[in-house]
Amino acid sequence: MTTRPLIVSGTDTGIGKTVFAAALAGALGAHYWKPVQAGIDEDGTDAQRVAHLSGLPRAKVLEEAYRLATPCSPHLAAEIDGVTIDPARLALPAVDGPLVVEGAGGVLVPISRTETYADQFARWAAPVVLVARTQLGTINHALLSIEALRARGVPILGVAFVGMSVEDSEATICAMGGVKRLGRLPMLAPLDPEGLRAAFARNFRPEDFA
Repeated sequence: MTTRPLIVSGTDTGIGKTVFAAALAGALGAHYWKPVQAGIDEDGTDAQRVAHLSGLPRAKVLEEAYRLATPCSPHLAAEIDGVTIDPARLALPAVDGPLVVEGAGGVLVPISRTETYADQFARWAAPVVLVARTQLGTINHALLSIEALRARGVPILGVAFVGMSVEDSEATICAMGGVKRLGRLPMLAPLDPEGLRAAFARNFRPEDFA
């Protein structure tokens, strides 16, 4: 099984990226890290959601480098909080075994007024799993995200879809984008650790993340 870091990024916000990251981290027995958390909702932080859904020991869910109060783009949330995000604090943590790192929103979400997450991914030089919803608009968002990553030399492991099956959209994205189709995580109701673990096992192959 992989011991390299894997980055989970999305084509947009609110598409199920954190749920997928929880499933992936749990399946790999990985450490999980979201370097910048902007905003806390009724479910808490993304790290707290992952700790609940993944089944990982709490020690494997690492503390954020920055936890910001306002639910908006990290660059603005940091400014509102009077914080400057220091790229040195975003260095990948050294852990024993695999590490799943979750970005915020889409790949071009700004970390600062001059840097995006895609720029940070390029510095990390770790492969990205791009999470894409299957709803209307996904082809455009996914292909633009793939272009942005490739323009920066970021390796793309493949695309993981979230939502109901839309065969043509999924196939079109992977064919036109020249990326591997990793699988599709359906919407789960209720969403709980057991159901998420089972859904990931049915729809993804752990060896594709190796």
